[in-house]
Amino acid sequence: MSQTNFSPLVDEIIEGMDDLKASNITVLDLQNIENSICSFFVIAEGTSNTQVKAISDSVEKRVRTELKEKPWHIEGLENAEWILMDYVDTVVHIFQPETRKFYDLESLWGDAELHHIEAH
Repeated sequence: MSQTNFSPLVDEIIEGMDDLKASNITVLDLQNIENSICSFFVIAEGTSNTQVKAISDSVEKRVRTELKEKPWHIEGLENAEWILMDYVDTVVHIFQPETRKFYDLESLWGDAELHHIEAH
């Protein structure tokens, strides 16, 4: 998968998502937004609780294997409608489609630079 010039962490997160066929992968670059909570949001979708959880597991394993990093915090594993993985400077959001539509992070962070990632 070809990447733009994100951080190595963002690139590995995207690869981990792509490995499990996540859809609608989007990177929000927040680096130029004053008072942003982190540098990047990486957002993707899975079609079921099982796929959302599997994507989360894939991201965590890939980042741990390739970069020796672990998430600082993970939320949402119980119902897997929205799993948030906090890597401090990069936050991963894995949604089911309806939940993503409801929270609409892309609009909420409308000043961010959006990058839509083409899946393999």
